Amino acid sequence: MNPLIDLKSDDYFMGEALRQARHAYAADEVPVGAVIIKDGHIIARAYNQVECLKDATAHAEILALTQAQSVVEDWRLQGCTLFVTKEPCPMCAGAIVHCRLDRVVYGLSDPKAGAAGSAMNLLQFPTLNHQCDITQGVQEHACHQLIQSFFREKRGGKA
Repeated sequence: MNPLIDLKSDDYFMGEALRQARHAYAADEVPVGAVIIKDGHIIARAYNQVECLKDATAHAEILALTQAQSVVEDWRLQGCTLFVTKEPCPMCAGAIVHCRLDRVVYGLSDPKAGAAGSAMNLLQFPTLNHQCDITQGVQEHACHQLIQSFFREKRGGKA
């Protein structure tokens, strides 16, 4: 008999990233959350803190990468997977490639600025020193609902 919750599944880890995104929402930040796993265990958790830290680079992915590097005591994150609720931007994608993550899993695509296949694909750019496997659309609806709700609230309930 299969367990009710598979603690090693993409859905489970995206659920953890969504928990982080809700922290961002509560802090009045764009609700993006990220977790990094290694050997089936979460080694980093983060959410957007751009406004709070007054730092344009304080995206969930960047904060999670820094945390994970501290845990593994190396800047290389080989053997790790990043789960993030929204497709990484070019800045984050560049950092992901340089850290040599094995895989990136994201929920919501970003057709305007996504750098994991939507607007461009820096994660698999052929001339860079590393390419990552990409899985898209995991818990896409939940990720979309959270972002949509945040921006609807910001616009005063207007569509």
